[in-house]
Amino acid sequence: MTNRKMFFTMLWGAVFRRRSRAMMAVIASLVGAATLFCLASVCVAVPQQMNEEMRAYGANLIVTPASATGKSQGIDTATVRNVTALIGAGHSVKSAAYRYESVRINSAPYTIAGVDVKAVRALNRHWNVTGDWPGSGNVMVGRDVADALGVKVGSRVTIGYRAADASASASSSASAKSDSDESTETAESSAQGTQSTQTTQGEQTTQATENGRVSSDIMDNNGTEFRISGIVDTGGNEDSIIYATTADVSKLAGSKRGADVVEYSVNAMGDELNDIVNNINRSAGKNPNSAVKAQTVTRITSSDTRIIAMLQTLFWIVSLVVLVLTLVGVGTTISSIVSQRRNEIGLRKALGADSRAIGVEFYVESGIYGLIGGLLGTAIGYVLARVLCSTVFGRALGLNWLLCVGSLLLSVAIAVIASIPPVRRATRIDPAIVLREE
Repeated sequence: MTNRKMFFTMLWGAVFRRRSRAMMAVIASLVGAATLFCLASVCVAVPQQMNEEMRAYGANLIVTPASATGKSQGIDTATVRNVTALIGAGHSVKSAAYRYESVRINSAPYTIAGVDVKAVRALNRHWNVTGDWPGSGNVMVGRDVADALGVKVGSRVTIGYRAADASASASSSASAKSDSDESTETAESSAQGTQSTQTTQGEQTTQATENGRVSSDIMDNNGTEFRISGIVDTGGNEDSIIYATTADVSKLAGSKRGADVVEYSVNAMGDELNDIVNNINRSAGKNPNSAVKAQTVTRITSSDTRIIAMLQTLFWIVSLVVLVLTLVGVGTTISSIVSQRRNEIGLRKALGADSRAIGVEFYVESGIYGLIGGLLGTAIGYVLARVLCSTVFGRALGLNWLLCVGSLLLSVAIAVIASIPPVRRATRIDPAIVLREE
């Protein structure tokens, strides 16, 4: 019988003669592999899954005019297309443009936003709308506006456009601006800054009056009548805005111009999202006539980063605990096996077997336990991760083959490393002492 054949024969006998001990080592590796693979799969999938879920809660990037000329004219359609193409290169993206104007209802100032209803609805799926979204001749008002006016769905309001209101609106917005809700307020500030520019131009020219839409009398309640089709309730700044179609706002203001703010929901986060912002700002800087300024929405991106950081920290803590427990479990089992085979090891050394051969046999035996436990544990871990993702996110989890290979290799490595102390003790057994005890 060759040495190789003898080696495998002895290895086979060592594994199957002590099946209970072998089973304990396999179970220890299995539990470790299942736990680590499940956690790793979730941590790999969660950032992407969470990013997709967070996109339902609005934009994570906004674009506003960067120059005074841009603020007066808004962001033209060509610029919006260019920016959207730049963002959409390699990323899925949704966008919605907003044109803000200052209007009056019952002599009280309000902000109206001209929007593409389909785009805004797709971008802000979290908005709670009672009734219908705005349409031609219909507006949707925020909850705060509805409460202030005492209106409900189906009520009618007269909205008057008064260009002179813009400067006062911009001033009040600047004083009320807060860093805690940077995104929405930045949008409103940009819109109101645009209105301020238009006010300066309006004071130098004769304001056209059409159907009572433009007036300089602060108590003038004339305007255009609209039906309230719905009420939006988000708990944010959206509750203080009136929403109408872009066509209705242009007709109300008596002029057409570009958007004050374009919101984007990009399937990116962290450094990747910051790179997109930097690329937009660099590209815009090359053409001052159409310059725009891009920035991330702080309240959305910070939430993404904070949650992912917490999950990754939890992953490393649990992984460290599982690794230690697996090492202890496998090491204890191998120590028990070595103790049971102490006489056998002494006899083999007395017959001429060297310590290296004995050590290799134990290391291979431990590796087999780790491989079997890793295979079973990886399969169980994938099932657990799939159930978890399906329950929490409602989405299926694909099998990451690279993660599977890593799980198997890690299981084998942990089993071998855990067996080092008991194997070293086995190779130091003095055959004379063992035979004397017999």
